[in-house]
Amino acid sequence: MPLTPILERMRRCTVAVDLGAARTRVYLKGQGLIADEPSVVAFDTERGEVVAIGTTAEQLTGRAPDHILVIRPVAGGMVVDVEMARRLLRHVAGSRLRRARLRTPVLRAALSLPHNSPPVARRTVIETVSALGMRRVELVDSLLAAAIGCGLAVEHPEAAMIVLANADTTQVAVLSMGTVVASETVPVGSDTIERAFVEYFRGHHELAPSVQAVRSLHQAIGDADIPPEAGFELNGRDIVSGLVRSVTADTDAARAAMHGPLRAILDGVSMVMRRCPPDLVVDIADSGLTLGGSISRLPGLDSLLRKATGLRVRIADHPDECVALGMGAMIEGTVLRARQGEPVR
Repeated sequence: MPLTPILERMRRCTVAVDLGAARTRVYLKGQGLIADEPSVVAFDTERGEVVAIGTTAEQLTGRAPDHILVIRPVAGGMVVDVEMARRLLRHVAGSRLRRARLRTPVLRAALSLPHNSPPVARRTVIETVSALGMRRVELVDSLLAAAIGCGLAVEHPEAAMIVLANADTTQVAVLSMGTVVASETVPVGSDTIERAFVEYFRGHHELAPSVQAVRSLHQAIGDADIPPEAGFELNGRDIVSGLVRSVTADTDAARAAMHGPLRAILDGVSMVMRRCPPDLVVDIADSGLTLGGSISRLPGLDSLLRKATGLRVRIADHPDECVALGMGAMIEGTVLRARQGEPVR
């Protein structure tokens, strides 16, 4: 669909929701991002009630007793548990939206969905967002929103390429004239990277690391200021004895453990390039590709893509928030900034 009618519908919306597998972000027109919390709910099966949502629930991962389930109601950009997703949204944005309604009606919401989502996923996500009291929900392609949030001029005939790497999937796409020309979804994301770390420590150190320790390592490896030879102390359970043990991880070796999942992303980029018309491939050779999403800052991903494709690789200024910021620009009517190649803030 051409970009203009999409923007016209989006400008009628007051709130934009990025319901992701890792985090849920809410953008309110005229105010910007008003909520950004983990998409996690902790449910007590004995009492039949929710005991924690968002950041607190995420901290229970790997620590909760058997009768408390730590639930991620969104997977692959699709709602898999409607009731828990509704409670998550009410917790994250309910009070803010109620206050906003005192000043102006909040009747329409914009919601991002992965490219080519099936009809059942669309119906489920609309049913979920209705918990916020919205009368109408406008669905927008997350690839289009992310490209706008990264400052790409998607409304031009020239191609724009984006790699959107999130918690459980990575979407690769080429856009032109506000439309996705070719795309590929790779089942690799930050969760896959963390599983690769777990396998590395089980195989090389006979250690089952804690969930929190693996996430800390993930964040540390993504810090460009840490030298490759730096060590990182990791706590976990010894596989043989079952006792608590600490090891000093070789950061450089841990980074090497990511190469397998990162290669799958590279294959996705190659597949999308092969599906593009020659003229668009030439455009991409001139403009390069843009990285967005939660794992875009991981060291090695940009250099691997650059070396394998010969393209210039740019990491978005706000890669984690690019979908929410892109939808925000659409409902604010400020997408024109993307024509100037400026990141939408």
